Amino acid sequence: MAASALPAATSIGAVHLTVTDLDRAVAFYTQGFGFKLHGREGDSARLGAGGADLLVLVGKPDAVKTRGTTGLYHFAVLVPSRPDLARALRQLIDRRVPLTGMSDHSVSESLYLSDPDGNGIEIYRDRPRAEWPVVGGRLAMTTDPLDVESLLAEREGSWAGLPPGTRIGHVHLHVSHLEDSEPFYAGLLGFDLRQRFGRSALFLAAGGYHHHIGLNTWLGVGASPPPPGSVGLRRFEIQLPDAATLDQLFARVRRAGVAVSETPGGAEVIDPSGNRIRFPAPAQSK
Repeated sequence: MAASALPAATSIGAVHLTVTDLDRAVAFYTQGFGFKLHGREGDSARLGAGGADLLVLVGKPDAVKTRGTTGLYHFAVLVPSRPDLARALRQLIDRRVPLTGMSDHSVSESLYLSDPDGNGIEIYRDRPRAEWPVVGGRLAMTTDPLDVESLLAEREGSWAGLPPGTRIGHVHLHVSHLEDSEPFYAGLLGFDLRQRFGRSALFLAAGGYHHHIGLNTWLGVGASPPPPGSVGLRRFEIQLPDAATLDQLFARVRRAGVAVSETPGGAEVIDPSGNRIRFPAPAQSK
């Protein structure tokens, strides 16, 4: 493990999205998806599962939808157990929310959908780490059909929204080039490369997780960032466990000539594809 590797306690924090109709988006994420509304101020709303904010929505009626640009592929909501995922699937079926896919990744079981603005969402549960397949010393995630009948058979109790302990498990991004994204996320930020899918996708993580960050060029190598004011990803947060780790990371970033922008309660950097990342100040340093 490199000296700059991130601590195992590193996690993904809140995802911030621009939507065109804030009322519609809040209704979708609360009534259909199962988040709780934590608060609403002006043109923004904060949602989660009762603990920390997991999703921040900003309504911009004139926001434009773009195609073929960098940005969000999906953000992934991790529920604590398989019965929790079963209840979520039953709720999505009952609310007639269209699914765009269902997969068994060997390390996890996943459902895929989109919000009314087309922002991609994954909701998933992890298998125990002892069950994760390793081939030739490397993690071997797969994309196999999901056993829906087996999943629904584990549904217990009635739907009461996404349960406590739900969190953002990972984010998956469209990037311009893997050749500059890999050294940024691995060499500079300190994530470990966990799996490579051909020449078009990478999966990186801290602490031996299957992935906190997914990167792909599926919309085309050399894709440009979306214009300002577009629908989609505004920023996502990476939460580090202590101030010393944050200081070390920003020292590496600055030595590499990457700009660091101070923000209330944290700081931001922009990856080589224009995706904005916020690092909140760790709790003990606030």
